[in-house]
Amino acid sequence: MARMKTIVSKAAFAAEAPSTPVTATATSNATASGKDEVSALARGLAVMKVIGDAAGPMSNRELADATGIPKATVSRLAATLVASGYLRQAMDTERFSLGPALLDLSTRYLRHFDLRTVARPHLAALAEFAGASVHVGVRDGLDMLIIDSIRPRSALITSRIDVGARMTIATSAAGRAYLAALPAPEQRELLDRIQLESGENWPELQPRIQTGIEEHATLGYCASYGEWHPHIHALGFSLRGPRGERYAVSCGGPAYLLPRETMVARVAPRLLDTMRQINADIGNAAHSDG
Repeated sequence: MARMKTIVSKAAFAAEAPSTPVTATATSNATASGKDEVSALARGLAVMKVIGDAAGPMSNRELADATGIPKATVSRLAATLVASGYLRQAMDTERFSLGPALLDLSTRYLRHFDLRTVARPHLAALAEFAGASVHVGVRDGLDMLIIDSIRPRSALITSRIDVGARMTIATSAAGRAYLAALPAPEQRELLDRIQLESGENWPELQPRIQTGIEEHATLGYCASYGEWHPHIHALGFSLRGPRGERYAVSCGGPAYLLPRETMVARVAPRLLDTMRQINADIGNAAHSDG
């Protein structure tokens, strides 16, 4: 190998994220989802979400088309968001991208996840032992949103999945572990949403998800061998933070370096030991899901 360290490209292992823009219907639903919701705020958030999902800066007309919000309203919202630093306007144009104030908000948001401080040394040790990347995620819709990512220093090849990436709950090890650890009513509700979203793929997907739930109950972890990504093998477990917040952890990497036999015989025991150590450190030793 010519390079000392080869990192699998982010594009190759990019999380599955929706490629379609927010529609007028979605925006309407968002602004009407609660009687106490402020519609102007909901519209502003819809604008920022569309810009965040876009491949590049967007114009007022493109934003209006994508969100269903009138162009004049979009223009006022964009001006307000630019003034607050949440959007950035390209010089001498009407095209917008996300602004630096969002990074400050994101940093403050992550700062509240104090479980990361406790868990990180244990997860870093797991990553080095397994020669695999370790990711911590929280639920966002039907995905697990990555809030922390640890790559082993010793590995020559790793999967590069960064903070902010997404893993689908239905097919990823972390997502299935999160799902399996939910109380029955919440689990059923989430399964119903996955079934609705998956459509004609549900008959093939459902037994795999059910196997993951049973796996979690008997083994304490869930596996995904090439399901979330065809070249990734991963094991996942769930955690609960000190305030009851729920997380999921994934440990995985290239399938040819981490075959199923290695994951089960070598990585799984260390993974479970890591889960127990973290639970003990945060006072959750009595809970199987942290």
